[in-house]
Amino acid sequence: MRRLSLRLGAVILTTVVLVTGCARQQNTLFQVSTIDALLAGVYDGDYPARKLAKKGTLGLGTFNALDGEMIVLDGAVYQVRADGAIVRVSPNVKTPFATVVRFRSDSEIVVPSGTDFAGLEASVDAAIPSPNLYYAIRAQGTFPMMKTRSVPRQAPPYRRLAEVVENQSIFEAENVRGTLIGFRCPPFTAGVNVPGYHLHFLSDDKTFGGHVLAFTSGKLTVQVDSIHEVEMLLPNDDAFLSADLSEHKPAELEKVEK
Repeated sequence: MRRLSLRLGAVILTTVVLVTGCARQQNTLFQVSTIDALLAGVYDGDYPARKLAKKGTLGLGTFNALDGEMIVLDGAVYQVRADGAIVRVSPNVKTPFATVVRFRSDSEIVVPSGTDFAGLEASVDAAIPSPNLYYAIRAQGTFPMMKTRSVPRQAPPYRRLAEVVENQSIFEAENVRGTLIGFRCPPFTAGVNVPGYHLHFLSDDKTFGGHVLAFTSGKLTVQVDSIHEVEMLLPNDDAFLSADLSEHKPAELEKVEK
């Protein structure tokens, strides 16, 4: 499969780097495909885990045929399957959608015990310099309650993602220690990525994880990495090229995320 490579910045057909005046060397967020393509059922890709791991040390996504949830942590790529099993994937396993970054924390936010998903969002929102940048998030600690999900592997013809999550697997754990990772994307990314917060979780013992639906935390130090540069790799296969991506469907995305 051939692919199109695009760096988001000015809207042109060639590669563009979004340059800022920041003195610190900026990290690049690397993304495979778009969230609206995933919503539409474009579940096959050809970007392998071995390449993804070279693009970032922290991230999330899914696997071909929507086979579970992806967690990239410290450069290793993990799969949370629909039965709850967690495996480190082989280098040749491929993804139709993923977002990763070479994580380098440039600020920290301390949140108190008992903080929930909405509380974490509010704390980070109050501390970041602008809502118009991308931010990667990492927090390790103990969570009195963690609720996650994964999705089952699909078979063609693929259903829309909002239909698939009606049969998602829900996992709950108490007093689980692990790492919360993910991204806060700006509002203008609607259709491209998930505006707002998209978080996944992996326990320290690698036995529990998935896409985060709800949690309460112990006292956490949340590390935040501000991102000014984005690189996107667009598929060039028939499924992506023929998908109707002309209209973003926020209600479907809300159902899928929450």
